[in-house]
Amino acid sequence: MRAFVFPGQGAQSIGMGRELAETYPAAMDVFREVDEALGEDLSRLIWDGEADELTLTRNAQPALMATSMAAFRALESEGINIAQADYVAGHSLGEYSALCAAGALSLADTARLLRLRGQAMQDAVPVGVGAMAAILGLDFAAVDEIAREAAGDEVCQAANDNDPAQVVISGHKDAVERATVLAKERGAKRALMLPVSAPFHCVLMQPAAAAMADALAAIDIQPPAVPVIANVRAEPVIEPGAIRRLLVEQVTGSVRWRESIEFLSGAGVTEFWEIGAGKALSGMIKRIAKGAETRAVGTPADIAALKDA
Repeated sequence: MRAFVFPGQGAQSIGMGRELAETYPAAMDVFREVDEALGEDLSRLIWDGEADELTLTRNAQPALMATSMAAFRALESEGINIAQADYVAGHSLGEYSALCAAGALSLADTARLLRLRGQAMQDAVPVGVGAMAAILGLDFAAVDEIAREAAGDEVCQAANDNDPAQVVISGHKDAVERATVLAKERGAKRALMLPVSAPFHCVLMQPAAAAMADALAAIDIQPPAVPVIANVRAEPVIEPGAIRRLLVEQVTGSVRWRESIEFLSGAGVTEFWEIGAGKALSGMIKRIAKGAETRAVGTPADIAALKDA
């Protein structure tokens, strides 16, 4: 069995998707449609802009989705479509890419939703008030306990359960810093403050969740062609109302990636195709599901290798 998985924020790089657009007209059409939906030349920023500008949350989220969908449309033009996946999943914003690939959301709606999501998440907490940190070498239960202890009167939550030894925490900057000290005292191999502009996936994002609830209420969501693994539940979802509700919960809830991959592996998935920029998810998947086969699908060369396999 096979799952298509879609990357989240942090995978972005200047130039991503350019070769796909130059090689596959269907991929170029994706970038053009996203530009039109947003009313701006996002593709110019992706291919020729400055990394600092692309990394801004409001830009990175639709840009990564566009790159994933360009790769997906390129696959379709080679005869590989959604019917050849048993499940789809995405890390944080990648869940929107997964929903788009599965036909639950239109490309234009997905681009506009992610632009709004990125801007709302950026605006929810003043710059410098929040922070995130990666804790390496401790499992989720240990990090969750550390985050709760460090919070005090502030917010500190385990935000991303990425793999058995990588958990990201999020919240008020001082609380997150306290948690990194505690984590090192309790055996973490490393505790790294992350270069992010806002504390994602914690209760400080509640204003962004409210904005997304309003936006999603006005969007048409169709049943996906294959089940989508919801980040906050780590289980499949196909009913449009549930998809809408869980996307709102996702803004403040933990990304349960480790459990999502464990579910897929337990369901019989042995092959994971990472569609879009980078290979970060593939590394996580190999640490979660021993023996799983992963393939990166982000360039024409990657697609040619799939055809030759």
